Amino acid sequence: MKRILITRTDRIGDVILSLPAIKAARKAFPDAHIALMVQPRIDGLLKGNPDIDELIVYDKKDSQKGVFKNISFIRWLRARKFDMVINLHSTKRMNLICFLAGIPKRIGYARGKADFLLTDRIIYTKKAGEKHEAEYSLDVLRYLGIEPEFSNPFIYVQAEDEKKAEAILQGLGVKQGERFAILHPGASCISKMWPPENFAKTGDMLIENLNIKVMINLAPGQKELGEKVRDLMKKEPIFFCDPTTLGELAALFKKASLVISNDSGPAHIAAGAGAPVISIFGRNQKGLSPARWRPLGDKAIAIHKDVGCISCLAHDCRKGFLCLKAISAEDVFEKAKKLLDM
Repeated sequence: MKRILITRTDRIGDVILSLPAIKAARKAFPDAHIALMVQPRIDGLLKGNPDIDELIVYDKKDSQKGVFKNISFIRWLRARKFDMVINLHSTKRMNLICFLAGIPKRIGYARGKADFLLTDRIIYTKKAGEKHEAEYSLDVLRYLGIEPEFSNPFIYVQAEDEKKAEAILQGLGVKQGERFAILHPGASCISKMWPPENFAKTGDMLIENLNIKVMINLAPGQKELGEKVRDLMKKEPIFFCDPTTLGELAALFKKASLVISNDSGPAHIAAGAGAPVISIFGRNQKGLSPARWRPLGDKAIAIHKDVGCISCLAHDCRKGFLCLKAISAEDVFEKAKKLLDM
């Protein structure tokens, strides 16, 4: 039986957008043992996925931090006797680990990250942003002579996570079957963050015009941002910034009538869980725009306005993040109405 390792050790959204490629790999190698290596916590989103036989967590900040721990991990990985590794996000570390683990066929994008350690190097063109990230991952399978069918990412929400989400909602006063929208105003960089006052205004419009409950949801580390949005609202939202696993978060999003988020991992979680999603994008630089990074789903919408920037300076923006401010609460509300009517 062929043993295949797929690695995607970057961020949440990147892993979710790799699910179509993993599904295509399963279809191409139905009898293979397919393992997926990801960062900590992300494995909670992948439990129950029939395309994955084994989840391997690589934690470079803790359990695999330092030379000796990495040597131990490499020895363990070598004992797994994988025949092939598909590095969907090639890094020096991953290329070296897979080389030292003795995996004979090592495929990945040539990013200038110790590419010589790969046996099969694919020309890296992602920065051009000519297609979606999911398609770039599928291109690795095309390199292998496989013609994959495209599918939207799908998260198999587990029953225990659904029960936890139900308990959370009950504790917040949301009845079973009651409509509610989630606002997620956080992101990894200020250049991705729609102004808090716009989130607040959108929340008020949803409550006032559509008679729908609105929840502000963020990780505990961004609680202050959530509080800022709440304090800017005229109407009283539900506030939930308590610790959850990513599986529980997916279950919570699955039960929502709508999720409004910045360009962030949670937007991809919501889309993968099947929730209607509006994702707000600022940056339009090639390789960073919604053309490459928008959430995928039948009920997923990305909003972006081009304000004429030639290059993006990200958090060093000299235009006051005009691209984000150009998107009004009214713009988002109109899209929200359409999704809620679906």
